[in-house]
Amino acid sequence: MRRFLMVVVGILLLGGAFGAGWLLSGLGVGRSVPVDALDARERAFADRMQNVVLDGRFTVDWPEPREGQFGDRYEIASVEKLDGNRWRFNARIVYGSVDVTVPVIVPIEWAGDVPVIRLVNASLPGVGEEFGATVAFDGDRYGGTWDHGEVGGFMFGTIHPAGALDAEESR
Repeated sequence: MRRFLMVVVGILLLGGAFGAGWLLSGLGVGRSVPVDALDARERAFADRMQNVVLDGRFTVDWPEPREGQFGDRYEIASVEKLDGNRWRFNARIVYGSVDVTVPVIVPIEWAGDVPVIRLVNASLPGVGEEFGATVAFDGDRYGGTWDHGEVGGFMFGTIHPAGALDAEESR
């Protein structure tokens, strides 16, 4: 009987370790691709997105358009390539009443040297589910479309070094 219990406990421990590894890899926790292994466009993107703020606006255009544009701000500490086309944005997301810091794992495809995020029905920790977005990063600008469930619109803005906006505002 004791041997049987030891085997069961061993199987449970192995299953738990496998499950934890699967969960952590899905969240993007773990090793990133070394910078030396990135190609030139990936390295340029990772370098560009160190300690920056995406300062922008978004619209709500469907299902019922709302007048005006609304501010949003994404503080990016860093981005790291994980595996395949998955990248981890270590980000603070601020919009409306939401203010959370989370690692956000997104797929990035490339249009030449322009990185493009393409999310479909994604879940973002601390923010919610059913997120979609197609966002291109071009130099010091970004822009694209977004949706959250049944609501969606456009988003666009500029990319600044962290602290640069605060310095401008204090002048």
